[in-house]
Amino acid sequence: MFGVLFPMLARRSRWLSSRIPRGVFDFAKYFGSGVIIATAFIHLLDPALEALGSPCLDPAWGNYPYALVISLISIFLIFIVEIVAFRWGTAKLAKLGISHNAHGHGISSHAAHGPESNRQLDPDAPTSSGNPEQIEKFPAGLELNASDSRKHGHIHAHELSVVESAATQIVSITILEFGVILHSILIGLTLAVDEDFKILFVVLVFHQTFEGLGVGSRLAYMDLPAKYSYVPIIGALLYGITTPLGIAVGLGVRTTYNPGSTTASIVSGILDAFSSGILIYTGLVELLAHEFLFNKEMINGSNAKLAYAIGCLILGCGIMALLGRWA
Repeated sequence: MFGVLFPMLARRSRWLSSRIPRGVFDFAKYFGSGVIIATAFIHLLDPALEALGSPCLDPAWGNYPYALVISLISIFLIFIVEIVAFRWGTAKLAKLGISHNAHGHGISSHAAHGPESNRQLDPDAPTSSGNPEQIEKFPAGLELNASDSRKHGHIHAHELSVVESAATQIVSITILEFGVILHSILIGLTLAVDEDFKILFVVLVFHQTFEGLGVGSRLAYMDLPAKYSYVPIIGALLYGITTPLGIAVGLGVRTTYNPGSTTASIVSGILDAFSSGILIYTGLVELLAHEFLFNKEMINGSNAKLAYAIGCLILGCGIMALLGRWA
């Protein structure tokens, strides 16, 4: 709970944010991305392969790499869900005269920062580029000699694009949370029934704290309207209670649950494989691609900033991968 809440509290608190350097927040964000990617491969996909490849299972389970297939299906399911949601949402917004950036940032065509956007608003607007500072200000109609009704239209379009952007972020973080929560419940269940409790407990404290830092850094950097400000808090609380919930379930069935049984291996293997697909997609597409390849701040930034971000990413991934030696 501390790991997932700290990035949000540090960013929301003026007292903390004024005393903590920006580099610390960047470290948490990129370190957390590395943690999530390593979790997908080392802490989910590998256990799934081991569970579904167990010699205790029916020999038919060994005829095909089912864990990899389930992970692959999970990746494509998330991809299809997202692309359908984007297409449907974009079509709805197009009817309202709003364009949408599918990389997760809702952008009103009325705020496209270019003369062509002004022509969409007002066919009589001049085609020559005006004052860049004026163009950057939103809503753009406030700098034009437009009617009050047209000004209200600009503001309404901006509000819709902000809401759509918020919905996009909420969908993305929900997908991430779903995979992490499944993993956390299984971890709690394993901890409650495992005989080698002490070593596993210490490792999982670090494991869940680092993973919480990764999830918390994503939640902290959600750019949401005020009315959606509660979403990151709910996401953090859900992450914080899932492992204890799994422990409670494990304690309840401790006398009857056999983690080495055929049923347990199949169930945990399927859930781990499915969760790995979710986190692989989220880690590589939502985190790596969006934070590095599609992020103008990163592309146009200095080499030192890029190297720092990649170093944090590799460090988080490396530490989480190292923890896979014990859990």
